[in-house]
Amino acid sequence: MKRAVVGIAAHVDAGKTTLCEAMLYRAGEIRKLGRVDHGDAFLDTDAMEKRRGITIFSKQAMLQQGDFAFTLLDTPGHVDFSAEMERTLTVLDYAILVIGVGDGLQGYTETLWRLLARYHVPTFIFINKMDAAGADKAGLIAQMQQRFSEGCIDFEGDTEPGKQEEVALLDESGTAMDELLGCGNISDDTLRSMVAERQLFPCYSGSALKLEGIDEFLQGLERYTRQRDYPDDFGARIYKISHDGQGNRLTWLKVTGGTLKVKAVLTNRREEADSPDSETEVWQEKVDQIRRYSGAKFELADEVAAGEVCAVTGLTRTFPGEGLGVEANAGQSILQPVLTYTVLPGKSDAGESKQDNVEETPGKDSSSAEPVAKPAEVTPELHHILIALRTLEDEDPSLHVRWVARLGEIHVQLMGAVQIEIITQMMHDRFGLDVHFDTGGILYRETITAPVEGIGHFEPLRHYAEVHLLLQPGEPGSGLRFESKCSLDDLDRNWQRAILTHLREKEHLGVLTGSPITDMTITLIAGRGHEKHTEGGDFREATYRAVRQGLMELKTKGECRLLEPFYSFRLDVPQDMLGRAMADIQRMSGTFDAPKSDGDYAELEGQAPVSQMRDYSMDVNAYTHGRGSLTCVFAGYQPCHNADEIIKQTGYDPETDLENTPDSVFCAHGAGYTVHWNKVPDFAHLGRVVKEGN
Repeated sequence: MKRAVVGIAAHVDAGKTTLCEAMLYRAGEIRKLGRVDHGDAFLDTDAMEKRRGITIFSKQAMLQQGDFAFTLLDTPGHVDFSAEMERTLTVLDYAILVIGVGDGLQGYTETLWRLLARYHVPTFIFINKMDAAGADKAGLIAQMQQRFSEGCIDFEGDTEPGKQEEVALLDESGTAMDELLGCGNISDDTLRSMVAERQLFPCYSGSALKLEGIDEFLQGLERYTRQRDYPDDFGARIYKISHDGQGNRLTWLKVTGGTLKVKAVLTNRREEADSPDSETEVWQEKVDQIRRYSGAKFELADEVAAGEVCAVTGLTRTFPGEGLGVEANAGQSILQPVLTYTVLPGKSDAGESKQDNVEETPGKDSSSAEPVAKPAEVTPELHHILIALRTLEDEDPSLHVRWVARLGEIHVQLMGAVQIEIITQMMHDRFGLDVHFDTGGILYRETITAPVEGIGHFEPLRHYAEVHLLLQPGEPGSGLRFESKCSLDDLDRNWQRAILTHLREKEHLGVLTGSPITDMTITLIAGRGHEKHTEGGDFREATYRAVRQGLMELKTKGECRLLEPFYSFRLDVPQDMLGRAMADIQRMSGTFDAPKSDGDYAELEGQAPVSQMRDYSMDVNAYTHGRGSLTCVFAGYQPCHNADEIIKQTGYDPETDLENTPDSVFCAHGAGYTVHWNKVPDFAHLGRVVKEGN
């Protein structure tokens, strides 16, 4: 039996879960045809999904068609849960992109297309809701050929000679054209190869709700897919973490090489793990159970082969995107939250202030960087909330749960209003905790524009550590990278590892607004310990202070930069309102390409700050009287358009932030004393490694 993992993706309300239901029913996997709006769909197993009629968590179902065993993965369609959808893409052999014929190519559909291209996922297209009045399949396929790929070809009905030639021209190898000229048709093997290489995207259509076109689509899916070749050595890619009703932690993975057996001992150890600058914290754990899920039910397996998807118990250190064995870790996700919220205990009361412990930040833009705080009491209730949120963060790392000790607050990053409602409900249902969220603020970040050597020294009585770090600007979107170029002759391997661990364990804050730093490479270049007096915590203190001391030096030179998140947007408005739209975007400090006109409508594509565009969809709906549409997707961080204003509004003073101090501690005459950050190089026991001007 051949195998393939097939994911189903779509914008919300395109009929994605309904198509899954129809495919399972027509393949004989389920006896009763459920419906999303009735709350009895086979893959809507969660109570919240049944109530809301949307997919929140990716689900798995098994489907056999001919000699193929397909694993279907139904992914969330709402943009607020797009991070879960993107993680699922990393384990797919093929994807089915569902498009509602009446909805056209929405902005989120285009985002899905770009993600499928990024992860090199061969894709079938199902045009749904063809029973709707005025359904124009040919017009939609023409749009897809123009905006997606010329390889979007209608595969329904008899293959016309003209269509065969159109397909042959897509094959870069020339094999399809040779077969067409020599034999009069293109072989299925060649078509399968073109699909696998993303040169050809077979399009089918029908009505999933009425089971129209489902049989032909299943036959086409079987006919034009092929099983991947997998290596003999074990490998696996983790795409999801969840907990079952009994609290067991489930690690969802696809085996990408060899086999996985019950009681097997798994580890994340790599050959490079012994390197001092390895970012891997090695673990080794045993698989207790292997579960094959289909809907809410599962069967236990003793062994799963390459190409299969399963959930395993017994692993406590795994995370989504992690690779095991020969499989490498996945890269950073594209879709990331850009708003940060404070989690507050209790239910929300109308009219009650939600930020009693924080002085309000004036102006339209609210910064996630912490403003000046009043004393805040850390309560047992907050402690329980933090523990529960850590569990949810284990399942969805994009939450980035953060305890801000000096404010006594819990901060999380979220995609939008629907996710807020879901998190609130999950906290109540799973943990018995009532919480609410503040209005949310923009998640600013900080970076640097020049290199600097930061020095940290920690030497109270009977303690000793000194650390020298080189902070260098990184490429936009690269995040933080840590490495060591310190000789083992100068600093023991274990101390070097400890320093790099301390760099990774903390969210380091910038010195402009107290926002997290990003897009830097931080390199350990020198350090010193003491055989008798140095403890692990000493290097932690010295490391933190070295980062801050370097940032403070750059601040005085004007080499620190505030970043803000930007949206890539697509705005469709009536032609006579194009001028208003262009003026609005310019006012919001956005940019756009030359407008495209399609008769009565105009289309604008460009980028703009999230802080300015986050509520613009309501304005569009108002001035176009419901005829316009705006789609926004996170496009990364760029220099803040009003940095001086935000820095002034925040009022952050890095020298009074005692939890992130840039100063160092030295010792003389049996007592420790504090040295101001700008004097630390003069007192340091090791000279500068990087000379001024280098």
